[in-house]
Amino acid sequence: MLVLALWSWHIGRSPRALLAKSWDSDWYTRIAAHGYGRTLHWPDGVVQSDLAFFPLYPGLVRAVTTVLPVTGGTAGLLLSWLAAGAAAWGIYLVGERLYGRPAAVLLVLLWGLLPHSIVLTMAYTEPLMTAFAAWSLYALLTGRWLWAGTLAALAGLSRPNGIAIAAAVLAAAACELWRDRSAPWRVWAGAALAPVGWLSYLLWVGARRGDLVGGYFAVQDGWTSRFDFGIGALRFVREMLRGPTQFGFVMALVITAAGVLLFALLALVERPPLPVLVYTGVLVVITVFGSGFFESKPRFLLPAFPLLLPLALALTKARPRAAIVVIAALAGLSFGYGVYALTLARMAL
Repeated sequence: MLVLALWSWHIGRSPRALLAKSWDSDWYTRIAAHGYGRTLHWPDGVVQSDLAFFPLYPGLVRAVTTVLPVTGGTAGLLLSWLAAGAAAWGIYLVGERLYGRPAAVLLVLLWGLLPHSIVLTMAYTEPLMTAFAAWSLYALLTGRWLWAGTLAALAGLSRPNGIAIAAAVLAAAACELWRDRSAPWRVWAGAALAPVGWLSYLLWVGARRGDLVGGYFAVQDGWTSRFDFGIGALRFVREMLRGPTQFGFVMALVITAAGVLLFALLALVERPPLPVLVYTGVLVVITVFGSGFFESKPRFLLPAFPLLLPLALALTKARPRAAIVVIAALAGLSFGYGVYALTLARMAL
């Protein structure tokens, strides 16, 4: 944030405006202020409806502006910063539970130094969803089924890919019930609660659009966002490799490919508990095999913090000098790319 602020002042722009009003942030603050109902029609046929954005974050922004004398952008930033802190705490607890304190500290550090981690300080929903998801995973790992289901439901109200944590809760519950048919009612209750948030918003949008099941997906299709098993993404990459392209697209391709490789290492080498694997796998599948804004794929992987476990564990075994070099390199990349993404790039984040 400091590097971004210094560069923004240097070029005569407002750091707060960049963090609070860029791209999707503007949609969220408008929903908070005026409710749903905004639709943009573009000359190329793209139809962008604000129904694509899940309601929990703008609802919280509205609540903050009702209680405090602040604007929607400031409220959004306060919520994102608090959520990022809660997410870091939850990520630490998950890492400590699985692999001990050194790995947990490095896991949080690496997550905060991802090239696109500037999003964690913006009025975006990734910090909020990651916080709910991390704490839901921790609740699963410690046998707190009701908490796991409730937090998964809240994650599902935060973002479309919040379904990933609901899938993790359902998979863990199914495994528990398979091992013990007399499992307590809390297992059933947690499993029932987990998808409620995600499903309720999809059905509400469907009812509003006159198509209960397909209404929300039609809205996403208007944004050119759909699950097509990667066909759209492959076409985009093919066109990108044929000629000059923007640096942000190249970074998106590299980061997404790195995410796939890290997931393979996580699944085949580290072999984490089932809910952690399912949560991460669903996020990777949604990101890799979905089409739409290719440059946003790294952002979609931000909640997939377990992808960093192989690297965190490797750094715990590395020499201190090597670990410092890796962390310093990531910090430099993160600082530079965050500034580029918000002040120089001509693409959505």
